[in-house]
Amino acid sequence: MHTVAVLALDKVIPFDLSTPIEVFTRTRLPDGRPGYQIRVCAEEEEETDAGAFALRAPWGLEGLTGADTIIVPGTADPAAPLAPAVRDALRAAARDGTRIASICSGTFPLAATGLLDGLRATTHWIAADLLAATYPDVEVDPGVLYVDNGRILTSAGAAAGLDLCLHMIRSDYGSAVAADAARLSVMPLEREGGQAQFILHDNAPTPQGSTLEPLLAWLQDNLATDLTLSDIAAHAGISTRTLIRRFREQTGTTPLQWLHRARIRQAQHLLEATQHTVERIGSQVGFGSPTAFRDRFKKTTGVSPHRYRRAFG
Repeated sequence: MHTVAVLALDKVIPFDLSTPIEVFTRTRLPDGRPGYQIRVCAEEEEETDAGAFALRAPWGLEGLTGADTIIVPGTADPAAPLAPAVRDALRAAARDGTRIASICSGTFPLAATGLLDGLRATTHWIAADLLAATYPDVEVDPGVLYVDNGRILTSAGAAAGLDLCLHMIRSDYGSAVAADAARLSVMPLEREGGQAQFILHDNAPTPQGSTLEPLLAWLQDNLATDLTLSDIAAHAGISTRTLIRRFREQTGTTPLQWLHRARIRQAQHLLEATQHTVERIGSQVGFGSPTAFRDRFKKTTGVSPHRYRRAFG
């Protein structure tokens, strides 16, 4: 039987902790036998802080030894230093060929071991910038639900842990067993799109009182207008070269990229809050054709406008 060790670090997020326990515990093979044996492990014998409650795990770090898979759930304090004993235990497991996966901010303690160096990884989109800044050797992809590097896997926030667990079940026992586990979890076996559809695509912050502040307000008021780089520069009374330089300095992006993001954010709002057709919304936010709108929307969010509306409307 496949043994899964779930590591409950201090300040573990209860949802992330319970997700693998529930999914793997309920997985059954075609002959009715359980597919997995679960060990809940903790660093210390004392109670582990889980926010709304405390828990006492039946296993210590020795429970990681010999496990086929180790799951590292997220914690409420991802920046907390990783205890040397935990780091060493995870590194030893990796050397032994154990599959190690993280859920949500569990990517942070996994990254602290060095096991993600040079690899692509993900985490909850709201913490992606912090992960990239803290661990520059990790290639952070905030737009996906999970990343499978073979023996090392990471997932995005909350429900993405379910996607990751179902993916591992399918790898271990095939699609039929995984589909049955998905039905018990009331989850599709595969969700279309990635984490990008849940990201609020706000524009890059601009310091208050900056020279671009009036121009950005004008752009926001004129999203429906077909604006070129020359139009924007003319309104600002500067050359296109100066415009591009100031945008880079003050927003970290280009004028047209800023405009595209603002249009998509407004389109998300209209898809959520109105019953306007997709074609009308595309026109309202300045796209010249429905096709151009759909292509840009899907490129930015990972899903089509229709699917976005079904999810969030």
